Parts: sequence; C-alpha cells; structure tokens
Amino acid sequence: MSVCDLGASKDLRTKANSAAGRRRTQSERSAHTRSALLESAARGLSRDGYGNLVLEEVAREAGYTRGALYHQFADKEDLALAVVAWVDATWRQEVGQLVEHEPDPVLALITLARGHAVFCRRDVARVAIALRLEFGGRDHPVGREVNRVSATFVKRCARLIEAGRRAGSIPPGPPARAVALAFIGALEGAVIELAGQAPYDELLAARAAAGVLGLDEVPARAGDAEVHR
Repeated sequence: MSVCDLGASKDLRTKANSAAGRRRTQSERSAHTRSALLESAARGLSRDGYGNLVLEEVAREAGYTRGALYHQFADKEDLALAVVAWVDATWRQEVGQLVEHEPDPVLALITLARGHAVFCRRDVARVAIALRLEFGGRDHPVGREVNRVSATFVKRCARLIEAGRRAGSIPPGPPARAVALAFIGALEGAVIELAGQAPYDELLAARAAAGVLGLDEVPARAGDAEVHR
C-alpha cells in the first residue's frame, strides 16, 4: 500500500470517527422528538380539531410511543397549547419577518396576505382557524390562547392600516380594527377555499386583501415581494 493510500485510509477513518462522535446529544434527541410530536399534533388539530384529537394516534404518526409523548407533554391541553405556540412562532419566522422588513404599510399588508397564503399550504398551518371555530364562545385555556394570538394578529394589521391612512396610501373608511378583522376574514376565507390551488391562492389572497383595504389594484411592487415557499 502506498503512502497516499495510507493517508487516504487514515482520512476516511478520521471522518468516520468524527461522525460517530457527533451522535446527537440527549437534548438534541429530545428536541427532535418534541418537534415531530408537535408537527403530528398540528396536523391532527388542523384536520380533526381538539375534541377528536387522540394522543395515541399523534404519537404513532410521529413515529413514537404514547409514553414518549407523555414524557414531553403533561396532557392533551398541554400539547395543544404547545402546538399553538409552535405554529405562531413558525408563522412569525416565515411570514412576520417579511412583513417587518417592508417599510411601506400597503406593501407590508399585501406581503402579509401573500405570505400567509403560502404558509397555509402546509397541512399544519390551519390550527388557529380550526381551534378558533371549535372554541368560539367557550372559556377554555386553549381557546383563550388562540384568541390571544389572533388578537395580536388583528393589532398588527390595524397598526399597518392606520399607518397607511396617515401616509395617504390607504383610503379613509371604517375603524382600522374593523378593517383589520375584515382583512383577516377575507384572507382566511380565500386560503381555505383555494387550498391546494397554488399559485392562485397567493394571487387571489392578495387581491382579496387589496379589495378590503379599498385599493383599486394590488400594488405592482407586491408581486415582487419574496415569499418563502
């Protein structure tokens, strides 16, 4: 065997040993398990709602036992609350950051509409809609948390609408909060009815949003807004 062969063999052993030594830590394995369970539960909540969510099925679909699920979450309520927080954090990262980086209020709102439509193509994205409908009028910890997240969403939209009116890019009309509620309602209705019909879901969500805002057309620059797919 040549010196070069010996060197190559040594490099391969070094890489193999390095890979073996980089096995996931307990903390990393736990985080991976938690993420898989949250995603499985989010699919179940989006599809069947809270009342019909079966923890054993959530664990099985994620590839774990029910014991592994209970190691991460105390009960179904704890799991559902964690899912709401996880979906909200994911939305903020994938859509909210795009909105924050758009200084123009109108373009920010249209970017939000487009981004939300793309986000809702995922089968875990309709958790808030499903739970808000299920817990409407009921006092329940999960319902209260969903309402809190939704209220934050409404406030974000209302602030942008007020900013657009001050700038003269959004025409005057009903109170900003009322317009924000209509904006969100039109947006969610569009993405629900157009589920699976990309790219029309994004296009028509933007048009619906522009209509509620009182705009004659979707701003041209909004079509160039980057949306994570």
